Amino acid sequence: MSVNQVQVARRRAATMSREAMFEVIRSPVITEKATALSEKGQFVFRVSIGATKPEIKASVEALFGVTVTSVNTLVQKGKTKRFKGRPGVRSDVKKAYVQLAEGQSIDMSTGLS
Repeated sequence: MSVNQVQVARRRAATMSREAMFEVIRSPVITEKATALSEKGQFVFRVSIGATKPEIKASVEALFGVTVTSVNTLVQKGKTKRFKGRPGVRSDVKKAYVQLAEGQSIDMSTGLS
């Protein structure tokens, strides 16, 4: 990405509506690995395939009221599985690993208000 594209993405992320933020952040990932990372201040979310790092950062900061220091993303490719004897492919899933500032945390057991 060029510097201009990054600036445009940051401006777009700053003006997102609350509804758009819920479209970006789909759900938290609750696994053993994610729970272990949460003790270190890092949280894992399933996000929209088209979501950018500035959009993810702005969404997490606005929805949870925390300060995000970094965002790492990955796209988990869908597995080939068999459905009723016919081959099929699961959808791709994008995950975001979000590092919070020192001393901050997100309580995943409570809902958003």
